[in-house]
Amino acid sequence: MDNSRIYKMSFAGVYPHYIQKAEKKGRTRAEVDTIIRWLTGYSPEALQAQIDARTNFETFFAEAPQLNPNAVKITGVICGYRVEDIEDPLVQKVRYLDKLIDELAKGKAMAKILRG
Repeated sequence: MDNSRIYKMSFAGVYPHYIQKAEKKGRTRAEVDTIIRWLTGYSPEALQAQIDARTNFETFFAEAPQLNPNAVKITGVICGYRVEDIEDPLVQKVRYLDKLIDELAKGKAMAKILRG
């Protein structure tokens, strides 16, 4: 599988889609931001700076303060792949984020989404 497209994809370009997906199901931008910050360790200001800079996913995750240690508890299928079986570390992180946003849109409680 060629993952180079994911590496160069703009996080800021995908971010509005995360929000739209959540809001369609009655969830909020604040909840999306909470999930992203939980996964990456970004502060609200640093997250906004990444969005404003139109950072690609490779840089977004490379500059993330700390991937949440509970991210390994994210399991299941996203885009036809089991997230826990994805070998490329960056693609796995992107799919972790996709999976968390999916769970939000499906109405899962935030405590469960954040593996609390």
